[in-house]
Amino acid sequence: MDTPPLPQAPPRRPIAELPDELISQIAAGEVVERPASVVRELLDNAIDAGASQVTVRLLEGGIRAITVEDDGQGIPAGELPLALRRHATSKIRNLAELEAVGSLGFRGEALAAIASVSDLSITSRTADAAHATRLDARSGELQPAARTRGTTVEVRELFFNTPARRKFLKTEATEQAHCLETLRRVALTRPDIGFALWADGKLAAQWRPSRLDQRLAEVLGEDFVAASRSLSWAAGPLRIEGRLGLPEAARSRADQQYLFVNGRFVRDRTLAHALRSAFDDVLHGQRQPSYALHIDIAPELVDVNVHPTKIEVRFRDSRGLHQQLRRLAEQTLAASRAEVPERPTGPDGSNGPDAPAPVAPWTAMPAASGGEGPWQAAEPRRDWAAVPQQNALPWATAPAEPRYDPARDAWLVRASAAAPTPFSAPAAAAAVAPDSGAGAEDWPLGRAIAQLHGVYVLAENRHGLVLVDMHAAHERVLYERFKAALAARMDAQPLLIPVVFAASAEEIATCESQQDALQQLGLDLSPLSAQQLALRSRPALLEGADLVSLARRVLADLAAVGGSHALERAQHDLLATLACHAAVRANRQLTLTEMNALLRDMERTERADQCNHGRPTWRQLTLRELDALFLRGR
Repeated sequence: MDTPPLPQAPPRRPIAELPDELISQIAAGEVVERPASVVRELLDNAIDAGASQVTVRLLEGGIRAITVEDDGQGIPAGELPLALRRHATSKIRNLAELEAVGSLGFRGEALAAIASVSDLSITSRTADAAHATRLDARSGELQPAARTRGTTVEVRELFFNTPARRKFLKTEATEQAHCLETLRRVALTRPDIGFALWADGKLAAQWRPSRLDQRLAEVLGEDFVAASRSLSWAAGPLRIEGRLGLPEAARSRADQQYLFVNGRFVRDRTLAHALRSAFDDVLHGQRQPSYALHIDIAPELVDVNVHPTKIEVRFRDSRGLHQQLRRLAEQTLAASRAEVPERPTGPDGSNGPDAPAPVAPWTAMPAASGGEGPWQAAEPRRDWAAVPQQNALPWATAPAEPRYDPARDAWLVRASAAAPTPFSAPAAAAAVAPDSGAGAEDWPLGRAIAQLHGVYVLAENRHGLVLVDMHAAHERVLYERFKAALAARMDAQPLLIPVVFAASAEEIATCESQQDALQQLGLDLSPLSAQQLALRSRPALLEGADLVSLARRVLADLAAVGGSHALERAQHDLLATLACHAAVRANRQLTLTEMNALLRDMERTERADQCNHGRPTWRQLTLRELDALFLRGR
């Protein structure tokens, strides 16, 4: 068979400088992707100018025309031509200002990039100017114009001179939807500014200046606020504030996830991973959490000069921020709706004398490879008081906590049929006898009244009827107990024969640089050669686990976010299995005392609203809902 001829190299062309117009169009490809990109850049400029009201007008989804008007400081007439030159900006002057930039815009590329692929004009007036001035980007002509203080930027015929790129745009409706989503993101960051969007002469959206909670309800809907919890925390140069959606409000798509860093909407894998891992124990299947969180951090601790669109950032201590955000999210989600009344708050808003001590102030920034970051979360706390002893039925003979058996090299749980049931505590039965009524009005899950088909517990509380899936509820109670026992005992088990496996260069480099983290996780993992890793110990709990796969997942986590959740997830998966097998099964007939014991323990258990698999454990039917079923009051 004849060998095919080798491809001929093209004739060499001499190196030459590109014309300015082509350079601008290449740069525009990094900044301007679609009409929404133009809206985002112009909104950033309006906010940096101190606007209190911004109006966006679209024609044919922004493809035909985009106009952004603001009432900010305006641009002096003499500086208008300079505003359209590449890398011309008023935001920064030197490297020090770049490293601590606090404005949304700073690159000096947006207006020049937009002007290179559209017909652009700027009309602006400062407070001390006699009239406004209009600049036409194509001709460079300056003309007097009429308008109040502020700036109007008109962008017409986007991509008119690059028809190939215009063909990639979607329908007018789709492009308009992207522009609206861009405005929604900006509106969420600045509730103190009013925004309006007009599409083809019709008002499509409007938000007046308001508080953050009100703006969240207006932009994301009352349903989001009702099905979410507030999160607010601050320490030194870091502040995290916003709302986390409850597990029951999870969505099939990740279309309601908003992360803002210093007022910018960002997409960050580290932060998204931290939030998703906080939902591991309470989300079902591939459901996606919803959230809107604002992270304010000292500008020198975050690099925003990563991507021309400024939608990506890089943190100086990404691992510390990841761990802090995950802790806060877990703490926020830990409280169950099945909780006893909160303690009275003091005049300063704290939870009275029992409130936890304030978080320690910022300390020196540690090295990126060590420690858990400068921001340390307070210990998770319950926002409810302890249940009085006379109202609580201890589970005196509950299944034993996981116990390590050295002879069998395994963790064991007593769950045999011969073992005493977890509900048999006759000594305390009188404390919660159903006919006593003692404290029943203060119990969120009420007083048990019956069992339905050996599966559900029916209880009466002040709001109406409570239905509890007894297996799912007991499973969550046991699972949280097991996790607490695991946290108190994290033993590493040496391997008689090390597990050796092939590893990539990145895995070996991660292993070498993250030895402290690996040791804390109970993994003795080290390079054996330039292409192999050797595992010499594993966590004692994970008997029979696929150690090679586990080690690879841990290394991948360490490389991506500076910390590993894979090991903890594997351990919790095992505990979930143990809890599922140890929990009371369906068709088990319970006494009223046993049912009340389960209800009281649910009220003291974190995340009691969902089982380990993310399914709800209880539901409330209010008296109003029950009346509606029978048409009462009509």
